[in-house]
Amino acid sequence: MTRKTTHRTRFTLVFGALASSLSTVALFGYSALATDLPAFSAEDVFEMEYANDPQVSPDGSRVAYVRSSMDIMTDRTRRTIWVVDVDGDNHRPLVSGAGNFSSPRWSPSGDRLAYLSNAEGKTQLFVQWLEGGETAKVTTLPQSPRSIVWSPDGKHIAFTRFVPAPPPTLADMPTKPKGAKWAEPATVVDRMTFRFDGGGYLPTGNQQVFVVPADGGTPRQMTSGDYPISGSVSWMPDNESIVFSSNRRENVEYHPRQNDLYAASLTTGELTQMTDHAGPEGNPAVSPNGRYLAYTSASDKRQGYNRADLRVMDLTSGESRSLTADLDRSVSDIQWSADSKSVWIRYNDLGMARVAEVDLKGNLKQADSVLGGTALGRPYTSGTFSVGGKDRIAYTLGRDDRPADLALMRSGKQPLQLTDLNSDLMGQREMSRVERMVWPSSHDGLEIEGWVMKPPGFDPEKQYPMILEIHGGPHSAYGPNYSTEAQLFAAAGYVVFYTNPRGSTSYGEKFANEIDLAYPGYDYDDLISGVDALIDKGYVDSEQLFVTGGSGGGVLTAWIVGKTDRFRAAVVAKPVINWASFVLTADLNYFFATTWFDAAPWEDYESYWKRSPLSLVGNVSTPTMLLTGEEDYRTPMSETEQYYQALKHRGIDTLMVRIPGASHSIYARPSNLIAKVNNILAWFERYRGNVGDAQEGAAE
Repeated sequence: MTRKTTHRTRFTLVFGALASSLSTVALFGYSALATDLPAFSAEDVFEMEYANDPQVSPDGSRVAYVRSSMDIMTDRTRRTIWVVDVDGDNHRPLVSGAGNFSSPRWSPSGDRLAYLSNAEGKTQLFVQWLEGGETAKVTTLPQSPRSIVWSPDGKHIAFTRFVPAPPPTLADMPTKPKGAKWAEPATVVDRMTFRFDGGGYLPTGNQQVFVVPADGGTPRQMTSGDYPISGSVSWMPDNESIVFSSNRRENVEYHPRQNDLYAASLTTGELTQMTDHAGPEGNPAVSPNGRYLAYTSASDKRQGYNRADLRVMDLTSGESRSLTADLDRSVSDIQWSADSKSVWIRYNDLGMARVAEVDLKGNLKQADSVLGGTALGRPYTSGTFSVGGKDRIAYTLGRDDRPADLALMRSGKQPLQLTDLNSDLMGQREMSRVERMVWPSSHDGLEIEGWVMKPPGFDPEKQYPMILEIHGGPHSAYGPNYSTEAQLFAAAGYVVFYTNPRGSTSYGEKFANEIDLAYPGYDYDDLISGVDALIDKGYVDSEQLFVTGGSGGGVLTAWIVGKTDRFRAAVVAKPVINWASFVLTADLNYFFATTWFDAAPWEDYESYWKRSPLSLVGNVSTPTMLLTGEEDYRTPMSETEQYYQALKHRGIDTLMVRIPGASHSIYARPSNLIAKVNNILAWFERYRGNVGDAQEGAAE
């Protein structure tokens, strides 16, 4: 941490429908209304901080959370664990020092805190006794634990850990002479998914469930076999079994959407299957009274997007029912109230992450609070929350002009902001704010939503260059959320325009599946209609339009320059260019091929080709740059290289920017984010007319 100091922060906020994310608030003595402040800059990236993973103590008096900051000397994100009282007092570090600290979890009695730390090398599980500050290292494992959960009696901690298996072999090698230096042995691959984005080439093995005494000891492995285990685990209240999600079908690679819930007995080790729906079940959460099991369940339809439903099983009768059948949104992050009468959930709605309470009759009450601020790069929906003692809820507060702070919801009271991590930086910068737009698509009149960010010192009598920034997924959502990239684009003098075209989530299952077997397609019309609607407002120069997007947004950017020449320049980031090659080289290749298409590419190549941006490369005249992480295994570098070579063959002005060491997210390090933005802006500046000042309006 380079500059921050401990301080007391307490802010009461009045939350309307969008007040938590859109209101202009003067915080911690800094005026948000000053007009002579400097613009946000690339150097400021290293000064940002944000709150994440809040955890309310069992007695409801304190909140522990992960505080992330950027270390300019190591070019890494640094994570420490802080704690603050629920009235905003006593904000202080709880676990810090060399290394990174994450996943704070209170013991049921609140006297200890478990967490993960790599301070001694590989990430291990630690427990701190809060009264005296003593800390015990609970595990010493060759692979890092994850998804830690206390048993209800506080005597054990369950977690998942990767367990390696012997790699496959084929040919024997002759004996190497003593002292000889031979090449590394050949690697034999026999799995469909043999590499994973962000994880590289995968060792053989699977995640398994373990349990360890909370005061240290030998972890006991509860599951085994060649079956993947995913997500969180949950204890039964009798402390005798652990519920988890796993795909335990034969030929599991050919059934990627078939996770079920199982319970593992600590006494016998026996596994009991809890669910068997057609589709994936996950996010298990057993009620405090032990009567119910809440979980998410999605269908197994062959379509691009399947909504995740909240279901509750009566563990006495085995009956399972949906509680959110009337909520046309995907549900996640399930947490029970203390009295076991309701469930708190998270879902995305109209580009924002929401929290709601659902009772056992399916009645839903949405909280006014908006989560956010934990996706720093682009304005995606994000954020986390937790339900603790006295049903107090801590959450990451979403705003459009700064990353996440910590806030608290209390029954019958206004939400309370507990931290103020960025006013010392962003309170001293002229940050761009977000304005909502809606327009009808030129294809069919479907209403599309988007947002506009204007540059600092915006003058409505002038015209400005515009950047259309397109989200990935394609089944994801932007919203009125914080975005470092968009803030830097705006600070460089551009109007920034981002949207949720058809296919985006948070508008219902039908809207998301408007692009099923038709992507890219009419989403192009949604985007171009939005650009036209923005130009009609008068402050965008129609001769200075630029376009960029990453992943699914890279697909659409490449599609756009193949359909129109109205953009001065484009940056295609981490794209899919050729669907046939993509579904045979991406890390999740079988999932993509069987979810986004009806047949394999050798059975219906025409369907793949007609949706591939490469099919339109012969039409491209727009200067188009490519930008991708060199270790991107989601949309592999070969996709970028194909498009770059095709543009070169055609003599189109192009560059390929490769980010070393970066995976699909690109943001492996803070400087990667700066490199991405600065290269995009530098490319656009090459083609920006009358570089420097905005142009006078047409009326003048």
